Order: sequence, then C-alpha cells, then structure tokens
Amino acid sequence: MIDTTVFQNKTAVYYTLGCKLNFSETSTIGKILREAGVRTARKGEKADICVVNTCSVTEMADKKCRQAIHRLVKQHPGAFVVVTGCYAQLKPGDVAKIKGVDVVLGAEQKGDLLQYLGDLHKHEEGEAFTTTTKDIRSFSPSCSRGDRTRFFLKVQDGCDYFCSYCTIPFARGRSRNGTVASMVEQARQAAAEGGKEIVLTGVNIGDFGKTTGETFFDLVKALDQVEGIERYRISSIEPNLLTDEIIEPPSSRTRRGSLKWRRNRTPKRCSWTRQAERTQTAPRLRK
Repeated sequence: MIDTTVFQNKTAVYYTLGCKLNFSETSTIGKILREAGVRTARKGEKADICVVNTCSVTEMADKKCRQAIHRLVKQHPGAFVVVTGCYAQLKPGDVAKIKGVDVVLGAEQKGDLLQYLGDLHKHEEGEAFTTTTKDIRSFSPSCSRGDRTRFFLKVQDGCDYFCSYCTIPFARGRSRNGTVASMVEQARQAAAEGGKEIVLTGVNIGDFGKTTGETFFDLVKALDQVEGIERYRISSIEPNLLTDEIIEPPSSRTRRGSLKWRRNRTPKRCSWTRQAERTQTAPRLRK
C-alpha cells in the first residue's frame, strides 16, 4: 500500500514527445497522480514533479528528448524528474546520467510510477528501472481526452515485426492488448463524459487480439454498439492487416444505419461514422 500523503497539494508538469499512443499514456499517468493528490501546475508555476514521456524512433528524436529534459530541469529547479517512454526503455543508462533526472522507468514500469517516487526527495544520481524486451508482458489501459468531444483509446501495444529500421519492438515489447470487453467499457465511459469521437491508438492495432484470442474486427463490431459515440478513427494499422470484413463492414451487423468508412490519404489512418446518426443527430465533427 502506497502512502499518498506525501503527494497531497504537490504539482506536476508533463511533457510528451512522439506518437498519439504516448500522449494517451501520459494522460493516464496524469490521472494516476491526480488520484494520489497531485494537481497539474499552472502556466508559469514551479512544479514539484516533472514527467517526460519520450520517443526514440530516430537519433533526432533522442536529441529532442534530451533537450526537453534539460529544459524542464532548468525551468523547475528542485523538481523530482521522472523520464519514461521509448528512449527511457532503450537507453536507460544514458538517460539516468542526465543532470537532474531522478528516476527512469521502462515500458513495464510506467504504469506503476507511484511506487518509484518515494518521498519525492531528489536523488544524487538517477536510478533506472527497466525490464528486458522479452519480459515486457503487461498491457496498461489508457483512454484520454483530446478535446471537448474526441478521445484517444489505447487498444494495443508492442509489435512482433522486427523490421531492420525500427526500434519499436525493442522499446515496447511484443504485441499485446486488453480485452474487447475492457475497451467497450472505456468507450462507454468516454461517451458518458461527452465524447463523440474516439481515435483507436496502438503500435500496430491490426494485431489486436493476439493475447486474448479475439480479432480487430471483433473490437470494431463491439465498439459500434456503444451508444453516443458517432465516429471512430483508426490509426497505426498496416494495410496488409486490413481484411475485407474490416474495409467493408456489413450493414446487417451495425447498430443503426450503416457504417461508412472515411478513407484518408494515408493508408495507415481511416475512420468510420454512422451516417444516419451524423445527418440526423450528430454535431459536425472536425475532419
């Protein structure tokens, strides 16, 4: 049991680099800290905790991460600095050596960051807590609000395709996901909070279901039954993982009217809307 009294009335700032999945996960980290009594620092206010969620797809991304860490350390002197994300997983030793960094958390540890904060006293040297790639197994759920009506729902993490140019399988581990039922429950909660549109995020969401014996189409069908959500956007899906049933959903399986795919210019991003709802009841959403 973690004693959260040390976190009461503390403030935090968050800095995220990289993909929508990172932004969604940062939102979940923020929620964890809020529930422990930490509030987000106001603009210009010195924070007690700095959280940096990093990216590492290129050398330039690594450089931007280092710059962001140095900047936050300078802007918030004395703050307890936590660095997580792909750069932290891939090069924890390098990150821990950056002046001002207290804790470095890998992919498996980021969801449990409270237990690594201690009493928020600065460390003389940064400490790194990571798990080897082959042992990254947990799936940390995340559903964050992007604006008034758009939410980002993490449905999958990791990747099994070890492309020679890509570091993601080493940074995030093997492909894994939550259950369809858990995703539906998060979508319902988003609808209850006023959500009208959900962006499905992940590393390669076409692989959804590998760890639960389900399929991405099972997820699509189940999410379509959630009342109140009028548009879903699909990001980070490889064209070779798109099946005919996903591309052309049968109208007989939909809840109301027919699903309509909106194909964007990039094959990795598409969305569907309920045309009947959109023309009759739904507010116009930003394209």
